[in-house]
Amino acid sequence: MEDQQKTRVVVIGAGQAGLSSAYYLLRKNLVPQEDFVVLDSNEGPGGAWRHRWPSLTFDAAHALHDLPGMPLGTPDPQEPASSVVSRYYARFEEHFDVPVLRPAQASSVRRVDGGLEVTVRDGRSWQAEAVISATGTWTRPYWPSYPGRETFAGQQLHTRDFRSAGDFSGRRVLVVGGGTSAVQFLLQLAAAGADTLWSTRTPPRFTRRAFDPEWGRTVEAEVDARTRAGLPPSSVVSATGLPLTPQYSAGIDAGILASRGPLQRFTRGGVVFGDGSTEEVDVVLWATGFRAALDHLAPLRLREPGGGVRMNGVRVLREPRLFLVGYGASASTLGATRAGRAAALAAVGVLAGSRPPVGAGNLVR
Repeated sequence: MEDQQKTRVVVIGAGQAGLSSAYYLLRKNLVPQEDFVVLDSNEGPGGAWRHRWPSLTFDAAHALHDLPGMPLGTPDPQEPASSVVSRYYARFEEHFDVPVLRPAQASSVRRVDGGLEVTVRDGRSWQAEAVISATGTWTRPYWPSYPGRETFAGQQLHTRDFRSAGDFSGRRVLVVGGGTSAVQFLLQLAAAGADTLWSTRTPPRFTRRAFDPEWGRTVEAEVDARTRAGLPPSSVVSATGLPLTPQYSAGIDAGILASRGPLQRFTRGGVVFGDGSTEEVDVVLWATGFRAALDHLAPLRLREPGGGVRMNGVRVLREPRLFLVGYGASASTLGATRAGRAAALAAVGVLAGSRPPVGAGNLVR
């Protein structure tokens, strides 16, 4: 290809996992632009956080863990999380001179003689000895299939389309999903004057357990067991439950956080629940989560019979020059930074197997 370049490592994605990977590649004395590049599909810094709805304030967002080498500090808890994180990531990129190219959306990763070739949508490509894929999930919203959904006459939108609860004032809104996003939407919608209903496949599992580092390690171990077996990662809430915060307790007491159970089918003007009861609704908000954004890896044929990508930590077993971060156990903010470090060290190990990385005599221990 005419516009093909060579480098040693390509990092795909500039969210928390991708930036962490880049930081540790720099610590291993790889030279920005020459030895590695970071490709990001966004127009600016922030990863998936830059797309979060404006009403999601920093104090209501999932805990954001520091990027390596630069603490986040103490932002205004009422500032939109999208602004806080985008500014933080931009500061990180500038301070450490992270070589992010954007917008550059990876369309394919293929095996070529001597390594892997990463191509972006505009036709540019990079041939590398190792690839770290950190594309997360935001671009792959999951829309469940139910009978009659395509004939429903009301509005349907997904978490990634949500902007303001005020847009639904006076309307009857069904929120589908059992995670924290669904719970937060219900509370915001009710406060904005919407009439809300909630549907979950299984009863909501609220827990008083502290979401501390020990809890995080337990969750990661559960998810890691699935990816080692080649199974798709399970949803976050299935492993964590929902924190029973004072705000959520008040929502339960007010009858807002009361699930009607699973859906059975749609009608033109509403839904039928699993127990046979029917309700008319104007809007369905699908807070049903996301799937790993791995379409660009399809040419590598990585899927196992179980539907997932079999992993050993961050290394893909079917392609030892490829590392996935922000996938499986590292999809949480808790695990992404550690996974970035592990991927960077493993990628440098691949390079060492061909020729020593730049500054190999001074690698940081």
